[in-house]
Amino acid sequence: MLLTARQAADRLGIKLDTLYAYVSRGRLRSVRVPGTRERRYRAADVEALRNRNDNPPPDPAAAAPVVSSSLSLIAAGRFYYRGEDAVRLAETATLEDVAALLWQVEKPSPPTVGGEGRVRGEPPQPADDITPSPQPSPPRGRGGEGLGEEERLGLIERCQIRLARLAAADLLALDLTRAGVARTGARILAALAAALGGEEASAAPIHRRLAAAWRLSEAGADILRRVLVLIADHELNASTFVARCVASTGATPYAVVGAALAALSGRRHGGLSARAEAMLREVLRSGEPLAAMAERLTRGEDLPGFGHFLYPEGDPRARAILNALGAALAPVLPEGGRPILAAAEAGARLAGAPPNVDFALAAAAAGLGLPREAALGLFVVGRTVGWIAHAIEQYESQILIRPRARYIGPPPAGS
Repeated sequence: MLLTARQAADRLGIKLDTLYAYVSRGRLRSVRVPGTRERRYRAADVEALRNRNDNPPPDPAAAAPVVSSSLSLIAAGRFYYRGEDAVRLAETATLEDVAALLWQVEKPSPPTVGGEGRVRGEPPQPADDITPSPQPSPPRGRGGEGLGEEERLGLIERCQIRLARLAAADLLALDLTRAGVARTGARILAALAAALGGEEASAAPIHRRLAAAWRLSEAGADILRRVLVLIADHELNASTFVARCVASTGATPYAVVGAALAALSGRRHGGLSARAEAMLREVLRSGEPLAAMAERLTRGEDLPGFGHFLYPEGDPRARAILNALGAALAPVLPEGGRPILAAAEAGARLAGAPPNVDFALAAAAAGLGLPREAALGLFVVGRTVGWIAHAIEQYESQILIRPRARYIGPPPAGS
């Protein structure tokens, strides 16, 4: 017997958001109704879960903080930036366009930073091939010999160091007006793009800076543009909530983004993008996605990059990126995007849930032949726009975020 989401939630005595959280965390599996996009839940699985829930964990939806925001909306399987459909925006908009929309300022100008404070010109035109030429790796000895101290760090740590150095010399970052934060935000955005691979001082849009650094064609650059737009904001996830908390104290945008990066580094947040990328590259090397993913499950490993409790019918960001990637790869690679799309289908069958944006980021990185950590790096650069937008909202609210705790410890002594 199959139950609808509402029937399953009612039997478990939980909210729908909690039901979807159970699915995304592997506590309950959904099954697709043949011939439709609908998903149902086996009554036996629901009963088994209910029997295990004699002492159920706290309802994550009930414990979640709620912050008023006019930036993004997730509703009915779609999401919007200030009321505009984000997937439609991604057809033509650049990350700078989205920054202007979310920050409510003129399109950010490239900051004049660098040795002589000049903005250099347009990067060289990308090559005809969509994939980059092989990049020579720096010499690596056992334990990282041959690398500088900073090069041995992960992407998040390198970004944090770069921002700390900029913050120390940028006194104008103390200007927390909308215009002042937008100026600082543009500088932060350029610095993080440079950490990923683009030129910091360039008049080109960020997706073109990265495409030039990675030697991508026009089609490859367009995939980067689409990815950056779709990842720019996503309501109140963990790193964004941290960003708002730090902004509420009156700290500078450098501190806001640095703290958000720390939250993003966790394995349950940005770590999912890195893990999905590593898994996908492993699966593609095997040549048999379904068998390779099944073997992971046999070893007790999970399949990162599938399912999202806010999108039980599928993450629209992932669909948009994977569709565009398949179309871009088809003319230039012998098999086009078929291996990647086959991996997406295999993972969905085994996980019982469609791919999410973490898988889509991994697919873009693998399909375009980008360097290691590129999936996480694209997340960092794109999401910085959202962090700055939330910081602007929080600065202007003049509210210090100070949640209360519900005490569950022993009673006070002597009571």
